[in-house]
Amino acid sequence: MPHDQPASAPGPAPADASDHDPAEAPFLGLLATGAAAEEYERPVLRARAGGAAAARLAALERAKLLALRVRTELEDRRRREAELSALYATAHDLAGLRDLDAVLRAIVRRARSLLGTEVAYLTLNDPAAGDTYMRVTDGSVSARFQQLRLAMGEGLGGLVAQTARPYVTDSYFHDERFRHTRTIDSGVRDEGLVAILGVPLLLGSGVIGVLFAADRRERVFEPGQVALLAAHAAHAAVAIDTANLLAETRKTLTELEAANEIIRDRSSVIERASDVHDRLTELVLRGGGVQDVADAVAEVLDGDVEFTEPGRAPAAALDRSRADGHAVRDGADWVAAVRAGGEVLGALVLRGHPALDPVDQRTLERAAMVTSLLLLARRTAGEAEQRVRGELLDDLLDAAARDPRLLRERAARVGADLDAPHVVLAARMSGAPISDGDGPPRPDGTDRRRLWSAASHLAATRHGLAAVRDGGAVLLLPLEPGGDPAHTAREIAARLGAALHVPVTVGASAPVPAPAARPAAVADAYAEARRCREALCALGRAGQGAAAADFGFLGLLLADTRDVDGFVHRTLGAVADYDARRGTELLRTLGAYFACGMSPARTKDELHVHVNTVAQRLERVGRLLGPDWQTPARALEIQLALRLHQLSAAVTRETEE
Repeated sequence: MPHDQPASAPGPAPADASDHDPAEAPFLGLLATGAAAEEYERPVLRARAGGAAAARLAALERAKLLALRVRTELEDRRRREAELSALYATAHDLAGLRDLDAVLRAIVRRARSLLGTEVAYLTLNDPAAGDTYMRVTDGSVSARFQQLRLAMGEGLGGLVAQTARPYVTDSYFHDERFRHTRTIDSGVRDEGLVAILGVPLLLGSGVIGVLFAADRRERVFEPGQVALLAAHAAHAAVAIDTANLLAETRKTLTELEAANEIIRDRSSVIERASDVHDRLTELVLRGGGVQDVADAVAEVLDGDVEFTEPGRAPAAALDRSRADGHAVRDGADWVAAVRAGGEVLGALVLRGHPALDPVDQRTLERAAMVTSLLLLARRTAGEAEQRVRGELLDDLLDAAARDPRLLRERAARVGADLDAPHVVLAARMSGAPISDGDGPPRPDGTDRRRLWSAASHLAATRHGLAAVRDGGAVLLLPLEPGGDPAHTAREIAARLGAALHVPVTVGASAPVPAPAARPAAVADAYAEARRCREALCALGRAGQGAAAADFGFLGLLLADTRDVDGFVHRTLGAVADYDARRGTELLRTLGAYFACGMSPARTKDELHVHVNTVAQRLERVGRLLGPDWQTPARALEIQLALRLHQLSAAVTRETEE
């Protein structure tokens, strides 16, 4: 029988089936599942606990180390992939932004997110000031920090801006590589920053700013993080430059649009100016009038344009326009003086058009110039007619024996009616020299020529006559029914004064009923008008107009008609009419009052009435004649009128008897 072997023999324990697997096998599974680093120790520990051979354990150690290196490499790759993805996403986001402020805010927010810091901020260089200033912050809480400015080389940021290289500090206040200043350190301390990383924003070879990421605790920024922030800063610099270029482009486009709008407006204005120039030229060539010019300008300027005489234009605006030669604004209107040399012929007034383009303003001024040319041309053409008018008036003044029929015919040719009532006016400029002869003004008599021209123009517009005489002008103007010579004198003085811009004194005669029928009456009326004019000058009233009736009892001396009844009526008519209506004796009381030396007591004895009756009658007289009736001048006129009234009454009684 064969020799049986024992059931078991001492020896090494049987090896685990895994001992025959490659040493790398367990670690490949861990790599595949992305296990934590501490999990890589378990296969070695299990093998050691299972009594694996030393060779097996050594192989597992080598496989573990290799697997950990592979794991680290994979993590680095995944991290770089994540960073690149974030960087590309950031670049994409920045590329989509157009507003500079939005770009800067996005850069700072993404920097804080990429590095996971508590604070991120960005400074920009100021070439004019030679420093760099805080532009945008994210996570900042200090107002002082947000307003920091750093000189080149000061603080970590100034060093980055100066050297164009990244700088990182784990502990800002203990880092001596850069220059600390009180201002910068105070701002950093207020913000509580400790660890700071700064990278330059490079555009070409120049630094435009610095991008920072910072924490309020000590922290080590890895080289990869520095590189990541630098890459982000590179994209940010391009985005900033693009935003700046877009902003400049938008600004340029806006300016170009504004310039184009101005060009379009100017083109339209120039076209209007050219149009009005052509139209005004055509008007002049075809003999158009002043109203045609006003209508053409009104159509071009889209407003209401009116030519006004000097006396009817706004005086202050007319003076300003005459002084500087330009159209001037007068409230909502524009006024352009129509002038020839120093003489103002009138004004063009553009109404209701307060906003006027400078070119349109020049158009109005050009129209005023054309108007003055038309008026001068009309004046030149009318000088022959004016001389005819002057010669006719000279004949009326000098040749009383002229045939009335011939006078009427000559007057009809210039539009005058010498069978209607007229008034003679003698006008003279204040301070004008006395002429040494009659006839038209000599070339050297500039003031007399201006006066004659203005007077002739007025006479022509009123269907009257005008001539130069005795250093002044004489006018023969029709008098409306019920017209007042004194009012006419004042009006003519004002009109001539406004046209010549010097005071003009005008004396008026009493009405001349029909000059053609009684030519001699014209010469007498002119003498009376001259006396009134000289009386005005003697009384210090130069530049005014008046007739004999305006001078009270002096008018009896000035007037040729000696209108005694008119003087009495003007002076005492109110009292006489009151007596006639009421049956009172105010005139008799007034005569007794003056005869008794203006004494009420003696007057009551003269009239045999009570003194209260005298007082009441005198009070009534005062209400009728005015409160100044007892002043010396008025009292003299009243006494003269009373004496003339008494004489007139006595003559009437004698005639009746």
